Amino acid sequence: MATARKGKKLNKAWLHDHLTDPYVKQAQRDGYRARAAYKLKEIDEELHLLRPGQLVVDLGAVPGAWSQYVRRKFGRGTSADADTAGPLQGAIIALDMLEFEPVDGVDFILGDFRETEVLAALEARVGARKVDVVLSDMAPNLSGIASADGARMTELVELAIEFARAHLASDGSLVCKVFHGSGYSQLVRRFKTEFRTVKPIKPKASRAKSAETFIVGIGLKPRASSADIHA
Repeated sequence: MATARKGKKLNKAWLHDHLTDPYVKQAQRDGYRARAAYKLKEIDEELHLLRPGQLVVDLGAVPGAWSQYVRRKFGRGTSADADTAGPLQGAIIALDMLEFEPVDGVDFILGDFRETEVLAALEARVGARKVDVVLSDMAPNLSGIASADGARMTELVELAIEFARAHLASDGSLVCKVFHGSGYSQLVRRFKTEFRTVKPIKPKASRAKSAETFIVGIGLKPRASSADIHA
């Protein structure tokens, strides 16, 4: 009984925080599906990652706020604040294992990024084109066991890095959600082995009490060839 009462109190507290959250209210005014749009907006405005004409891959796209932000940016040129966008300049491919309410101009793939067939479908959509920006808001279902949750998150980030390594343009960017805690410092080091510039960012739109943060890698480092390794 005590556990049930505690759960109800936590749910009420979360609901109160959610309904009074200024970013939730702003998302409702701006027509975004989630406050997460402002996390990407902050990252983009600081690092200038997104420009019309690019090819963007959005991993873990549901409910679609990041794809909405990119779509608006690619339709308006310099601003993503308005809830209407002009003709699409660029291409956006989104993927998630949950159903995705369509966003105009966004090509969606339903499936689990960890599955070989789903990855193959994504790679087929990309084709021979180089990707300019890979966005990953993927996160595992959390168990509350830090070591296990850290390992699951690391797996998703590693898969995103490998996809970026295979498909990014040489000056392209990867944005990954991660959690502070078990495995975080290792992920930062991993990014530094793959990218020329690495920037950890905690957007203001991320809740202060959340362990969520983001790592951005810009510009792939060349991988050493076997000849270089044995020279």
